[in-house]
This record gives sequence, structure tokens and C-alpha cells, in this order.
Amino acid sequence: MEREQSEQPKTGSDPKDVAADANERRSGYLGFVAHEVRNPLSTALWTAELLARMSPEERGGARGDKLSAMCLRSLSRVRQLVEDHFLCERLDVAGIPVRAEPLSLGEVVEALLERRPADAPPVTVELDGPITVAADRSLLERAIEALLAVAGSDGTPVRVVARTGDDVAISVSGHAPAPGALEDPRKGSASDPKGRALALPVARRAAAALRGSLIVSDAGYLLTLPRVRAYTPPPDSPAEP
Repeated sequence: MEREQSEQPKTGSDPKDVAADANERRSGYLGFVAHEVRNPLSTALWTAELLARMSPEERGGARGDKLSAMCLRSLSRVRQLVEDHFLCERLDVAGIPVRAEPLSLGEVVEALLERRPADAPPVTVELDGPITVAADRSLLERAIEALLAVAGSDGTPVRVVARTGDDVAISVSGHAPAPGALEDPRKGSASDPKGRALALPVARRAAAALRGSLIVSDAGYLLTLPRVRAYTPPPDSPAEP
């Protein structure tokens, strides 16, 4: 049974209560983002200071290599969090132009897989023949890449299955979704050591901007997008001269 995750206020709620609840959720979300950014940034600054105080010989040794790698991981985590956070913010205010175009889903997925790190978990792809979706390429890539990252957390193998009907249904399965997986995190939510704590909020907003949807299903995550259909003239259309 598929279930959509949302935080919509109850119908008939007092407007003041609705606004207060929205403000509380917003405050909790921003508190979470601030905490997630602060921790790896503090680590990066600490390691950079240690490296600066080390002698050139020690900095070029094993300890220097370890600290450099730690600093790089922390900065990469901060970059990912900042990019995801500001993409969420821009999508919330419709601050990004969405240019839908016919895209080969197979080519988009293949390009994403080629850019994955060598140590990323394996991904198997099963498409229902050639599939063309109507989407903004940048947003489509961000949505699918986010789902691959979350489904492949803890090294879990990922399976992508796409089927066509009235729309295109893309199922991404792997690591089981947590309760409330599609809700925006708030202060106290679990951290992510790789900086992908905002991956699902990004994917959910990108899906909506693409006139699709993202839900949690029994198989994992289900991304639905508009498909491109070939034009067929009506039977009684006059022939072109």
C-alpha cells in the first residue's frame, strides 16, 4: 500500500494555530540545518588549524594525510548540505525557472551512474523500454541522484524500475525508508554522515516542481513524472496538402 507523507494542517483549523504550527516547523527545520552545517564546519576548521600549526615534514606525513582527508570530508559534507538547503529554499518560492523538455530517462540515469563514486553501492536498472519524460534535466537529475543516495545508504544495493502508463512511475528501492522519511527534518532528527540529510526534501520539492509526485511505497520510493506522448492526429483530420 502506497502512502504519501505530508504535513498539511487539518481542514477547519484556526488560522492562528495553523500559522503558529508552520512557524514551529520552520524553526525546527532551520535549527536542524544549522546544527548539521555547524558540526562538520567546526571539524574542518579544527583540522585546518592543526595542519597550519604542524611542521612541513609532519604535514606531509601520515598524520597530515589523515587530517587533510578529515578536513576534505567535512567540507564536502557542508557543501552538500548548503547546496541542498538553498535548492529547497529556491524551490519553495518558485525561484528557479523550470524548463521542461523531452528527456530519455535511460540516458539521464546512465549519466548519473557514470558520475557515482567507485565505492558506491551497485545499482540495477530495469526500464520498460525506451522512456521519454517531460522534465527539467537539472531538477530530474537532482531528484533521482538524491533517491539513489538515500536508497543506497549503508552500502545497500539499489534497484531502479521504471514503468509507463498514463505517467512514468520510477521505483527506487534499497535501504528501507524511515517513518516520516519525506517530511522535512527538524531539530533532533537523525544526522547523515555524508551530508545527505536533506536529500529527500530536495527530491520531494523537485518532483512537485516537475509536476510529478514522490511518495513512499512498499517497494521504497516512487517518483511519478509526466511522460511525453507521440502526437496522433484524429482519424477524421484532413490530410495535409
